[in-house]
Amino acid sequence: MPEYSALSHLRCSRCGRESPAAGVREKCQCGGILFAQYDLTAVAASWSKEMLASREPNLWKYHELLPVRNESNVVSLCEQMTPLLTLPTLSGRLDVPNLLVKDESRLPSGTFKARGSSVGISKAKELGVPGVAIPTNGNAGAAWALYAARAGMPITVVLPTSGPETPRKECVAAGARVYTIDGTIGDAGRLVHDAAQKYNWYDVSTFNEPYRLEGKKTMGFEIAEQLGWSVPDVIVYPTGGGAGVVGIYKAFDELEQLGFIGSKRPRMAIIQTEGCAPLARAFVQGQRACKPWVDPATIAFGMRVPSPSADYLLLDIVYRTDGICTTVTESAIADMRLQVLRDEGFNICPEGAAAFAGVQKLREQGVIDRDEQVLLVNTGSGLKYMDQVADTSTELDLRTGL
Repeated sequence: MPEYSALSHLRCSRCGRESPAAGVREKCQCGGILFAQYDLTAVAASWSKEMLASREPNLWKYHELLPVRNESNVVSLCEQMTPLLTLPTLSGRLDVPNLLVKDESRLPSGTFKARGSSVGISKAKELGVPGVAIPTNGNAGAAWALYAARAGMPITVVLPTSGPETPRKECVAAGARVYTIDGTIGDAGRLVHDAAQKYNWYDVSTFNEPYRLEGKKTMGFEIAEQLGWSVPDVIVYPTGGGAGVVGIYKAFDELEQLGFIGSKRPRMAIIQTEGCAPLARAFVQGQRACKPWVDPATIAFGMRVPSPSADYLLLDIVYRTDGICTTVTESAIADMRLQVLRDEGFNICPEGAAAFAGVQKLREQGVIDRDEQVLLVNTGSGLKYMDQVADTSTELDLRTGL
């Protein structure tokens, strides 16, 4: 039986250089993103599908393939396995009968960001860092602030002034030091990088350190287990920085090496908005890396990432799986959000609405076949974005009736 974690070392996703999984680590010397590696032989000897099924249905049930070595360092708010929903009315409207939705709004922070923050804060605690700092468009900062509060760890959050109000208030309420700047998340990231070096903070920007990704990959473990240790034909994912996409595919690779799934991979459909589409533009041009997007603007704030650092990984996943990167309009996002709510009573976030709009577009174009099993990820709760919904209510005068 392996220890609580079977973490063995780190490997650069670009140059392949290996290094010990000890101390505070950020990117490789070549600038590549570091991946946590595990003793899969030891895990294979102890894991079984029946054993996993008997564990509590939460993120930490997969702890051997997570990087926290000592269970006492786990910082958790009970991250339950999120459900796969069917939406009969909307599926009929979209002509995608086998549509499933992974609903990440059920997590403690109301978004999928809880996965990365739970694992990331846990590992930061284990490493003994004096504090963490994060640039964010909103929801990642809110999630990290919650888990930092849970751990009793100082956290600094930097986000664009133009970001959503609710997640910013969540950060403040949880006790984070919160700073706003005029600019993009990229500008916030540069400020955090410089400040982290000056004040000895751990910079937990997306893909800057290797452990936040490990929390995101648990989506892939859950998807495979919920589908009877198989994978769907297509995964549709609303994408900004892309940690969810990379994490899911890292999980599938590990599960294949363990013999839990085969070599089949879903076709990845990365959805971006017309107001910020560096990956989609690079895909259309046949490129392996992105150029920064100038003046990004979208109501789906989590997708407003002008220069994703994992561009080479994301585009490689799309090419290897015969997938696609495409865009949807702002009006399609707003309309789809209301359509899903009125058809199904399902209050999705704008990013989730972008994914639904992407399914509609790809089905109309014939990219998605009617008989394919399509899994869409709704990354968060629409309750965080109710300010985007127009109020058309009418005051009721009880003296005159309705």
